[in-house]
Amino acid sequence: MSTLRTAMLLAAMTALFMGVGFLIGGTGGMMIAFLVAAGTNLFSYWNADKMVLSMNHAVEVDARNAPEFYAIVEALAKQAGLPMPKTYLIDNPQPNAFATGRNPENAAVAASTGLLERLSHEEVAAVMAHELAHIQHRDTLTMTIVATLAGAISMLGNFAFFFGGSRDNNNPFGFVGVLVAMLVAPFAAMIVQMAVSRTREYEADRRGAEIVGNPLWLASALDKIARGAERIRNPDAERNPATAHLFIINPLHGERMDSLFSTHPNTDNRIAALQAMAREMAGSQPAPRQMPTPEPTEELHSDGQQGPWGRPARPAPPAEPAQPKPNPWGRNPTGPKGPWS
Repeated sequence: MSTLRTAMLLAAMTALFMGVGFLIGGTGGMMIAFLVAAGTNLFSYWNADKMVLSMNHAVEVDARNAPEFYAIVEALAKQAGLPMPKTYLIDNPQPNAFATGRNPENAAVAASTGLLERLSHEEVAAVMAHELAHIQHRDTLTMTIVATLAGAISMLGNFAFFFGGSRDNNNPFGFVGVLVAMLVAPFAAMIVQMAVSRTREYEADRRGAEIVGNPLWLASALDKIARGAERIRNPDAERNPATAHLFIINPLHGERMDSLFSTHPNTDNRIAALQAMAREMAGSQPAPRQMPTPEPTEELHSDGQQGPWGRPARPAPPAEPAQPKPNPWGRNPTGPKGPWS
């Protein structure tokens, strides 16, 4: 089903490329557009994930420079039965995250430093479980190809004015065709982007909650991320709006509508679905653990018992530590800076 969906998407995007090419340059333009689309499809399959990570200035991290974040992803991947994805950090104060990659064996997850700083341990784990659910459902290939091709189609529409409309390019529609390409191509690319069903977010929410074990953790995380996205701009996402649908919450400033043209379902609806899931779980088994509400930099386990991710819990810190306490995510402002600083 995933292969069929991806093939249909590629066919739709190729047809859209050819249509824009015909409006700009007639039959010749359509054939050139077909060749460009074929090359772009092939390039996107192998390289779109790298492009998306590069657009967002993501830096790969490991157990040495981001120990707790890496440990969370590692434990959740094992819980979900997935290969360990590559793990990236984005130096951006807006809390957000996304997954990319053509298959589970070549996948990556990325989180912003704002996410790690503003969310609790459990909330971060719930967000990463959501991203792993996208990988498990093989959404990432479709999502990443859409991001790349939508941007390319929009660029083609923007260039239409400079390369179309003359009598020598076999354009049967003249300047009218060029004008239609300029106006319709970016809009059509957005519609195709929306055609990647928003139900995948609900499905990833549900599966992510199953992986992490508590729907309320993800519900709380979504609320914090949505409020953070309203207040904090993401310059990289603003420059590359075609990648907005990759993120767990729309990173574009002021995008909250739940309409035909929204890349994400309404956050309140997603939270309500997760709360309903928590009630279902409570009716069939012991109630899920309540979401803790400490400050993001506080330790979440101080009783010396086993932590929820299979790591021994740390003992409570002394009342007056002799040395400054490092940030548990590996981004220590008092010590050596990480590669994303």
